[in-house]
Amino acid sequence: MSRNSSTGNMLDKAVFILDSFRPSGGAYRLAELAARTGLTKTTTFRLAGELVRLGLLERSGDVYRLGGKLFELGSLVPRRQDLREAALPFLQDLFETTRQTVHLGIREGSEVVYVERIHGHDPLPLPSRIGGRLPLTCTGVGKALLAFSDAALAEELLALPLPKLTRFSVTDPERMRTAIEQAQVSGLAYEEQEAALGVSCIAAPVFDGAVAVAALSVAVPREQFRPAQLAPAVRTAALGLSRVLRTSG
Repeated sequence: MSRNSSTGNMLDKAVFILDSFRPSGGAYRLAELAARTGLTKTTTFRLAGELVRLGLLERSGDVYRLGGKLFELGSLVPRRQDLREAALPFLQDLFETTRQTVHLGIREGSEVVYVERIHGHDPLPLPSRIGGRLPLTCTGVGKALLAFSDAALAEELLALPLPKLTRFSVTDPERMRTAIEQAQVSGLAYEEQEAALGVSCIAAPVFDGAVAVAALSVAVPREQFRPAQLAPAVRTAALGLSRVLRTSG
């Protein structure tokens, strides 16, 4: 169905506008929103105005941004809220142990959605942000999730062209399959400058049953990456959170 089709209702088109802010959440002018959604400028202007009125978008001059109400609503999603609250003590412990940036992510389709992030003291050029998305195969968190998800998902992704965020991103299916298999054996997944140059990370899956429901990671400057030193802390945090999820379920 064309996005300008008369059969497309206004709610669908409003969602097209909100979706057009993926993946960066950046600010856009009206013409840019219309181009990104495929809607006419007239329709985009009218719907963007309604979204501003409802607090779902904010407008400054001729620039539109996502509104604060979206963050408020997103923080109330039960699965994410419960997971985040259960994970925070373990993420804080992991941060105190490593003094580096830690992440908690969940899988949605072929992407990681970051539920929480605690910044380290080093100004890392990380593309991750709370509520942001990145490809599973380009991140440590994503590889950990992929390794302990339905096997059919991995094969489905490996049959498609793998995304490339940096020159180090693994785009060869066999190399990615090997990385997933290694994660399944060790319980740890690694990412070396595959999402951002100068940054490496180590991640571990979080379980509530047999399948990973989340993963957490530590990201460090490439020159400080010492997997053997980081692994025990990452494993401990992931195991502790998994234990809490199992007993509270």
